[in-house]
Amino acid sequence: MTAALSIGIAAAAGAEVGARVAAAAEAAGLHALWVNDTPGHDALAVLAASAGATERLVLATGVLPIDRRTPDDILARAAGLPADRLVLGIGSGQLRHGAVDRVTDAATALRAGTEARVVVGALGPRMRRTGAEASDGLLLSWLTPEIAADQARHAHELARTAHVALYVRTAADPDAISALDEEAQRYAGYPAYAANFARLGVQAAETVIRPAALRDRIAAYRAAADEVVLRAITASGSLDEHLRFIDAVAEALG
Repeated sequence: MTAALSIGIAAAAGAEVGARVAAAAEAAGLHALWVNDTPGHDALAVLAASAGATERLVLATGVLPIDRRTPDDILARAAGLPADRLVLGIGSGQLRHGAVDRVTDAATALRAGTEARVVVGALGPRMRRTGAEASDGLLLSWLTPEIAADQARHAHELARTAHVALYVRTAADPDAISALDEEAQRYAGYPAYAANFARLGVQAAETVIRPAALRDRIAAYRAAADEVVLRAITASGSLDEHLRFIDAVAEALG
């Protein structure tokens, strides 16, 4: 398996940066732009700007939390986006009770309301089953290549056509290493992620890509899933840093 290769950015980057990054990603031959949806920022607005700057690039959310964004809201906000290249990634957000059922219902409603693909951001086995069976696939994150390959294999056993995408936090510039370490430490402190790391027996720092190992680690992850999303970690989040990130990835692939 050699996965499609995509780039991920934060919605906080804004629509203008998102559009420039999307155009550069398409020119570099990357598969998709995934945008994290975070409080105070709108991934779908960033994707709307990116759609106008591209022709073929897949546009994806990673992920829209259903505890604060209802299916009706998502469908309304996504109505102007090209459904044939749109992926709506959804997740449970801060839900702690009934999360699997709520995500299942949301995935069902979205698939009934749009021709866009729907995938589920999943950590634990129950949510991964939901993603494989009730949507078009999974968005995994914070995994080693070996664990990702095992989870992708299981998803394909549940649903042969399930698309398994994998977020990998990646720094391509040595100046971004401290930001990468801070990102790993932050996620390791979230209870749900901490429990998942403990369940898997790995540390967050083992699941990232550092500049010195860019080529080899990308290759290892691309052998594990259907799509690898290199979530760009840069020193300051500037446009120039994101464009250099794309250049470094293209060079590593060359």
